Amino acid sequence: MTALDNVTVHLPHHPLPKPVTPPHLPGEVAISRLDHFNGAPAADLQPTLLSCLRSHHWAHRITAHRPYPDLDALLAASDEAAYDLAPTDLAEALAGETLPALPEDTYEAAHTALNAAYAAYEAKFGHVFVIHLCDIPDGEALDRVLEAIRSRLANDPEEERQLAAEQLRHLARTRLNSLLRDATSHKQPTPDR
Repeated sequence: MTALDNVTVHLPHHPLPKPVTPPHLPGEVAISRLDHFNGAPAADLQPTLLSCLRSHHWAHRITAHRPYPDLDALLAASDEAAYDLAPTDLAEALAGETLPALPEDTYEAAHTALNAAYAAYEAKFGHVFVIHLCDIPDGEALDRVLEAIRSRLANDPEEERQLAAEQLRHLARTRLNSLLRDATSHKQPTPDR
């Protein structure tokens, strides 16, 4: 176990329950995950939304503006709600984030260097370092994190707050997309009986 393992806290992941699809009649449209999302009680969606972004204000805005006609509209609403986070909402979201995970085969020296960088970052800015790595191959993740943290340590607090908010916006969008990527409703061909 490394020191980083002691620091990293994993957010619980509460996936949307799989929708129950009733038997189809010829030409009937299947119930999609987005339809389920649009129709679910707001309280049932809160844990799922908070696993995407730990801001109660953001989660409330996402549920309050339902129904969404398609996944793009939901992602646009997510972006808008993330852009509108007040400083207290941003602090809440940052407090709920975890440190980026390193590949399992990362050298102990890299963990030590990264722990020192994380500690310096937290001491300067008062919150965990967040970065959107979803499109980065695993082999490049460590270099990207180290490069970003070194660069961002030179920022002033307001500039870094804006960068962290932008990273959170990307993370929320990616997490929502991953939860609902099959959200588009398609006509299901059904055999005539």
